[in-house]
Amino acid sequence: MRNAAKITTAVLVAGALTLGLSACGSDKDSSSSSDYSGPLIVAASPVPHAEILNFIEKNLAKKAGLDLEVKEFQDYIVPNTATEDGSVDANYFQNQPYLDSFNKKHGTHIVPVVTVHLEPLGLYSHKVKSVDALKSGATVAVPNDVVNEARALKLLVSHGLITLKDGAGSEATPQDISKNPKNLKFKEVEAAQTPRSLDDVDAAVINGNYAISSGLKPATDALVLEAATNNPYGNFLAVKKGNENDPRVKKLAKLLTSPEVKKFIEDKYAGSVIPSFK
Repeated sequence: MRNAAKITTAVLVAGALTLGLSACGSDKDSSSSSDYSGPLIVAASPVPHAEILNFIEKNLAKKAGLDLEVKEFQDYIVPNTATEDGSVDANYFQNQPYLDSFNKKHGTHIVPVVTVHLEPLGLYSHKVKSVDALKSGATVAVPNDVVNEARALKLLVSHGLITLKDGAGSEATPQDISKNPKNLKFKEVEAAQTPRSLDDVDAAVINGNYAISSGLKPATDALVLEAATNNPYGNFLAVKKGNENDPRVKKLAKLLTSPEVKKFIEDKYAGSVIPSFK
C-alpha cells in the first residue's frame, strides 16, 4: 500500500531470522523489554488490515500521539513469527481459532488485544451462478491451513452441500465428510491462492481479505457467505504475551475501535468487511 513497506515472504523470512538473532544480544527482546520508544511496527495483510491501519496513520495517529509503521505480509505465517521474535511489535490479520492452532503448532506466545472486524468467508465461482448449479463431481478449492479449511467446510455444511462426522471441529478436513450428495471433489490450496484457482475449479471458498484484494466483492459476488451473527472468526490486533500494556499498543487498540474507523470500514467495504465492535 502507499504507506506500507511491501515485502515478499522470502525476504521477510530472511529478515525475521536476522533480526531475531540480533535481538538475542540487545534490549529489544519483546518478552522482557519495557522500552516502548520508537514507532509501533505492525504486520498486516494488505486488505483490509493494512488499509485500515493506513487510514489510522494518515488521519488519527498523530493527534493520538502514536507513531505507526505498517508492514504488509502476503502470508499467514511470518506475521506471527515476526511478532514472536520482536521483528515487529504487533500484528493484525487473524482470528482466534487460527491463532490457537498456530501457537500450539509453533510454540509461539501471541495473544489478542482487541477484536476489530469480520471478513465473511465466501464461496465463489466463475462457472456457476448459484450453489444449486454446482454439478455432481464438481471440484471446490478450499484453503489448506487447518482452521480455514475447517471453516470452509462448515460454510458448505451450512448450505446443505456436505455433512461432517460428529465431533468434527476446528480441524476438520475433507476426510471428515460423512455425506457428500453431489460427490464434490476438494482441491486444497494455500489460502492466498484460492482466488487464482477460480479458473481451474468449479468453485472456491475464499477468505474475505483475499477476495477483496483480488477484485471480488463478497457482499455481491459470493454464491454464499458466512453469517456475521455469533461468528468466532473476528480479526484482531495481537502482540506477544507480555506486551499487552505497551502504551503504543493501547493507543492503537483504542483507535482501531473508534467511531472513525467504524465509519471507514462501513463506507469503504460496504458489507464485505463488518466492524466487530459497537
